[in-house]
Formats: sequence, C-alpha cells, structure tokens
Amino acid sequence: MTLDNIKEEIEKANTIVILTHESPDGDAIGSSLAMYQALKQLGKDVDVVIPDVPKTYEFLPSADEIKQEGRENTVYDLGISLDCTDTIRLVGFEKWYETAKTTISIDHHGTNTMFADYNYVDPASPACAQILIIVLMSMGIEINKDIGKCILAGIITDTGGFRYEGVGAETFEFAANLLRLGVNVSEIYTKVLQNKTRANFELRKAVVNRMEFFEEGKVAFTYITLEDEKKCNAQAGDHEGLVEIGRDLEGVEVSIFLREIPNGFKASLRSNEYVNVAEVCAIFSGGGHIKAAGCTIPYPLEQAKEKILERVRIFIK
Repeated sequence: MTLDNIKEEIEKANTIVILTHESPDGDAIGSSLAMYQALKQLGKDVDVVIPDVPKTYEFLPSADEIKQEGRENTVYDLGISLDCTDTIRLVGFEKWYETAKTTISIDHHGTNTMFADYNYVDPASPACAQILIIVLMSMGIEINKDIGKCILAGIITDTGGFRYEGVGAETFEFAANLLRLGVNVSEIYTKVLQNKTRANFELRKAVVNRMEFFEEGKVAFTYITLEDEKKCNAQAGDHEGLVEIGRDLEGVEVSIFLREIPNGFKASLRSNEYVNVAEVCAIFSGGGHIKAAGCTIPYPLEQAKEKILERVRIFIK
C-alpha cells in the first residue's frame, strides 16, 4: 500500500472510526488522537473509540472526545486501525472496524498480520506515531501544536524516552520539529514516563516482592493478581511499566510479567540483547517487537508460569 492509497481512501470516506489495541499505551492513544485531529482538519465525521483510557493520557488534546464505543447501527465508510497487529487485539470494539466498508491498518509491529484492506506497516519505525508524521504530511495535514503533542507522547512512550533500539536521527529530527511548534518535550516526558499513580506504586511493591530469577539470573519472573488490583483500586494503565522492573536488573536477559485477567493471564515480555520475545509470544498467538511483546495464557498461575518459562528457556544462552 502506498501513501497515495491512504490519502485516496480518506478523501472518499465521510464517516470514519479510529480504533487501536486493547490495554492501550501512549503510542496507541497518541497516534489515535493525532489521526482524529488530522481528520477533523479535513472536515471528516470521525469517531475515536478507546474503551479504557489510562489517566496518564487524559492531558492530551481531544482526549475528552474519545468514545467508549462506536455508533450503534452504523456502518462506517472507513475504519482505521493504529498500532495494532491484528483484529484479535481489537477486543470489545472490533465490530465497528470489521463492518466498515473499507479498512486501513497503520502499524510498526513486525508481527502485523496485514489484516486490513490497505496496510501501511513499517517495523523499522520505533513508534506508530512516528509513521503517522509521514502519513499526515503526505496528506497535506498541518501538524500543529496539538497534533504534535499527541505524536510526541506516542514516540516518547514507545521509545522509553528515546532510549530503545530503533531510535535514529530521524526520530530526533521529528522531535526537534515538534519543539519548534512549541511542544514541551520535558512536560510530556514527565507526564507519560515519570508520574506514577498510587495504585501503580502499590503494584510495583507486589511485583518486587514476588520477583523470582531463573537460568542463573538471566530470566526474571513476577506477577500481579486481580485481587492485587482490587486492593489498590487500580484503574486502566496502572500496570504499565511493571515488566521493565525485571528487565532493568543486572544480568537479566528476559523479564516476564504476568497480569491476571478473568480467563487466565496477560503476559508481557521484555528482552535486553538477543532473545526475540515476539517469537516466544507467537507460540501463544501473541506478538509484538523483538524486544517487547505480549500474549494471553489461558491457565491458572502455576501453569501459566511454567508454560511461559518453558518457552523462554529455549532461547536463553
């Protein structure tokens, strides 16, 4: 798919719905809001649907216009998926995407299944938001301060504050251009990466207390339960960043974090040097990036733990 295809499909559409993956992070939300504002510039009738928005991102422009569900009895002309690998991860609101007359996927995950009618996927990009800059420029959209703020929130989140691999000169060039628009980089960095809720703090304590190490310290494992979240009144997004605790410890190659859900556990994996955690998660119908991936394991804690450890051990040197 070329950028011309995206422009053509958007120009043809009147009603548009924007969707992203479940448990959305800053890249998902920032990209969605940037696209939403861009389409508003074009005079489109557009909805951005994200059922659970973490408080962390409520400061972003147009966040108060996010809807929890799409319009009933409506077939949108165009459905746009952002930062999502497949329709399985559009849990709970995929119906508005799948019934749309035409669909577009814009993403940066190497495990993207090319599920849309038109797919624009660049695994080399460190964030979907960075791809979006190119997309919007090709459409002649003015990237103003508000759109820039959303894009930068996405880039900062998915690059860990410009720390992760894949961040190239172009990423800093984009950030410099946004700075010239008046976007406050340090403010966004503080809000999306440094400020933590009390619930997140309480969950961090549980994660640290339960941390276990395997394979001579190369694998870190921990978890939280539904009861943990209930005790500290955790909200959407309060579990974000917990998997990084294990990854950042000396000698750890793979960090495994399990979060209990009603039918099992959500697994988040991070690696430091050589393990492709997307390949590990693919065994459980998950995916992501080489060094950051996730999946769902439909088993009780001990079984889920053993199954994910069994797969990770294969990759440890």
